[in-house]
Amino acid sequence: MNEQHKDTGPGAGTDTAQGPVPATGAPRVTGDDVYDVLVVGAGPVGLTTAIRLGAQGWRVGLVERWPRPYPLPRAVVFDHEVARILASLGLADDLAAFSEPAADYEWRNRKGETLLRLAFEDTGHSGWPAMNIFTQPQLEAALEAQARRTAGVEVLRGWEAVDLTESAHGVSLTVAESAGDEPVIRGGVRRHRRLRAQYVVGCDGANSFVRSRMTTAMTDRGFQHDWLVLDVIPHDRGRDFVPRNLQVCDPFRPTTAVSGGPGRRRWEFMLLPGESAAEFGSAQSAWRLLADWDLHPGNATLERHTVYTFRARWADNWRAGRLLLAGDAAHQMPPFAGQGMCSGIRDAANLAWKLDLVLAGHADATLLDTYTTERSQHLRHAIELSVFLGGIICEPDPAAAEMRDARMLADRRAGRDPLADMPPQRLTGGLLQHGADGAPQAPAGQLDCQGRVRFRGRTGLFDQVVGTGFTLLATEDPRTVLDDEALGWCERLGIRLLRLTDHPAAAGPADVIDLDGTYRAHLEHCGQEALLLRPDHYVFGGASRTEQMPGLVAALRRALDTSSAAAVAAR
Repeated sequence: MNEQHKDTGPGAGTDTAQGPVPATGAPRVTGDDVYDVLVVGAGPVGLTTAIRLGAQGWRVGLVERWPRPYPLPRAVVFDHEVARILASLGLADDLAAFSEPAADYEWRNRKGETLLRLAFEDTGHSGWPAMNIFTQPQLEAALEAQARRTAGVEVLRGWEAVDLTESAHGVSLTVAESAGDEPVIRGGVRRHRRLRAQYVVGCDGANSFVRSRMTTAMTDRGFQHDWLVLDVIPHDRGRDFVPRNLQVCDPFRPTTAVSGGPGRRRWEFMLLPGESAAEFGSAQSAWRLLADWDLHPGNATLERHTVYTFRARWADNWRAGRLLLAGDAAHQMPPFAGQGMCSGIRDAANLAWKLDLVLAGHADATLLDTYTTERSQHLRHAIELSVFLGGIICEPDPAAAEMRDARMLADRRAGRDPLADMPPQRLTGGLLQHGADGAPQAPAGQLDCQGRVRFRGRTGLFDQVVGTGFTLLATEDPRTVLDDEALGWCERLGIRLLRLTDHPAAAGPADVIDLDGTYRAHLEHCGQEALLLRPDHYVFGGASRTEQMPGLVAALRRALDTSSAAAVAAR
């Protein structure tokens, strides 16, 4: 599913400009502003990071060089896991206003034959539609409104990061007043502010300022294609596009035609060898291409047209001391799997709870090294899937395309799934329960499911009724087998201790009623009586018998203590 195209305008993935202060007079620097964490870049990834940390009680400065959010679409898809993350930020009631289930995704060849058809569940593994099409400006508006409502989060729009100094005690970030694409000069002077924090998270796009201050190499997969991206608002909102989401694998003009969120459509056309991006990217060229889809200025509005280069690359290390990367600052990928923005939101969900533990003193800073370990596993899987799909659609050679078509049509007739060799990626390293052989012990590393529950008189999806954070969910009350020391440690760490039941009259303070049998079925499938869930919804580990729960809690405690011990040894 195509998504996430970045302009040089404001909004998600904007790149912080670099360079010396203009020679227009000495900069005027105000006094230090002190935060726990500074986040550079106020797109979806930066906003998610800031909200998560602010909700944990930390003071967060969210720095964005553009004074106003970017008003045009870019990313257009998020999956069930990201829907769950967004809902957990407080947007559960907002998602339907700017998103809709993707329903389908079909790939056809030049002749119109179906090469691949994907159908998406209305209720995915995480309790939300498996794939969702959305409008990014509306998502960003909802996220920024939530960030501004979150105590401790300060949104600093119109300030550009221009200098950064790291010490053993924190980071000093100098920001300068900015109009986004140019500095703001008042009376011949550009105003500066000095911000200080324990950590800085760069969510500032592909040309990241924060990454420029880190010593990390970039790995490039060598995938690069230019596409004309068009966002269109059809005047007839009732017009039905079937299929709703389509890839046309035509070597003479690879084309994408998908939903752009409620009331919008997205078209993308690949530039062929010898075509000029400047000419091909014009509004006239856009309308000429859209004419084949019965769209013209009389029945549609061309909201955006730009040529975008699809790339596949990632930073080798996402942490250097007190500096961290997330989103496009850490990775870029082709849009064909719909995982660009999704990967960035996962970055934020993974990083925020680890920063929370470190800032609270529950873990040493070496815990943050598991961020690169865990997220790079997922990220590379997403990139390989995107490149694989891109290799199918971006084929410009007619002879090679005919061979591709023959192979995929044969697979379809035989019922073979071309994506079967690329299942969803689980975590295989990082902060997980490990077995005697040192490998993660199943079901550790799996994405946990979400279903409807009743808890203390409230009914709904688990996160909206129970909440988020560390959770020990078991068929028996964990308090009956944990000793006082373990119970005290769980309380200090904020681990919820819950009993899963299907008894409709259960009313104990730890009772979670599994209304649809979702969790019972999941536990039976995993062969477990208890699961210890992380704040990012991944399974730390499980217990196949109730009496093993103390060992499961002890394993998490050891894992956090190990990071501290490793840091002491390193010093």
